[in-house]
Amino acid sequence: MPTDRTDARKINRDQAVGGCPVIRNADGVWLVRDYAAARAALRSPYTVQAGLGVETLDNLPARIRRPVLYRDGPEHREHRRQTARFFTPRRVDESYRGFIGDLADRQLAVLRDNGRADFADLAFGLAIGVVCSVIGLTESRPGLTRRLERFFPEEFGSPGFTTVDGLYWMWRQARNWSSIFLSDVRPAVRARRVRRRDDLISHLLDEGCSSVEILGECITFAAAGMVTTREYITVAAWHLFTDEPLRDRYRTAEEPERIAILHEILRLEPVVAHLLRRTTAPVELPGDGRSVTVDPGQLIDIDIAATNTDRAAVGDSPLTLCLARPRTDATAPVLSFGDGPHKCPGATIAIVETDIFLSKLLAMPGVRLHSPPRVGANDAIGGYTLRNMIVEADTPNGQRDRAGEH
Repeated sequence: MPTDRTDARKINRDQAVGGCPVIRNADGVWLVRDYAAARAALRSPYTVQAGLGVETLDNLPARIRRPVLYRDGPEHREHRRQTARFFTPRRVDESYRGFIGDLADRQLAVLRDNGRADFADLAFGLAIGVVCSVIGLTESRPGLTRRLERFFPEEFGSPGFTTVDGLYWMWRQARNWSSIFLSDVRPAVRARRVRRRDDLISHLLDEGCSSVEILGECITFAAAGMVTTREYITVAAWHLFTDEPLRDRYRTAEEPERIAILHEILRLEPVVAHLLRRTTAPVELPGDGRSVTVDPGQLIDIDIAATNTDRAAVGDSPLTLCLARPRTDATAPVLSFGDGPHKCPGATIAIVETDIFLSKLLAMPGVRLHSPPRVGANDAIGGYTLRNMIVEADTPNGQRDRAGEH
């Protein structure tokens, strides 16, 4: 079901369609925009996580355990194996669906009662509640949303010791780390030292992690499960609000078809559009009819927005939204959740919570888009931020509450 437009994307990536060969830039970084080469790089046993501050963590004392995002090799694989039970489709169905529905109802009550709301705020509230339940941040003091907004601002500065601005950002982030530790992580850890629960923090305590190490894991999951999910839910809603045939189909479809629609939107609008890997041994990447060998110690920049529109992987008209699109493998949104050892473990949860939330949203009487979001950039991951997308709905008395317009 392609749309009428040639390019259905909401986010202007300022680039052509994927499928370009592997090339090496002037700065020595290997740029990958070909699907097969990208998947090979992500799955290779000779590439490790790069970017996202991993170089800074390398300076920490060896006795401090790194968050799972920054580990590789046997230790990383074992951690993923032991924690996989928190993210399986069965776990999602049996343990998470009910409370996700309740969280969605509470968030959408704000829109129903007021007649108007900033959709990104509603989506963030949902994402925070879901992730907190999965990892065990359930004893937080009031103000978690505000603390997370400060920790993950729309625009980051550059911490450092040589400028006033750098010193400010060093101080700011140190304060933010401390605030989340004291108000959220420490209360959760204390409660689980008394009595373990079936969540990630309890598992980390069983592994002997310190409170500081658990803080690092919680921040990692906050970035991956809260911040990125907010953007995805918002961009998916934006698509549905502005494409009436797609919206009507989503409203009447059964869950498998709704999930297919969400996967296709995510293919076009990956929230994390650049993944970096560093080689530890020669890595061979297919590309343009020949293979390319990347030497050890080289940096590979995988352009997810391009690989997801590689015709060899997704077929013709790769920039349209099409539910009948052929796939080269079983990964529905192509590489939007990554691949290989660091593939996003919460992919199923993210899709299910998005579907539950949007299904309930579109069932609200008179729900409509008042104004599209302000689009910003997240340069650290090649992603986007969507803010001030105002949605409206009929209030319980059947009239729109116009108080918010004055």
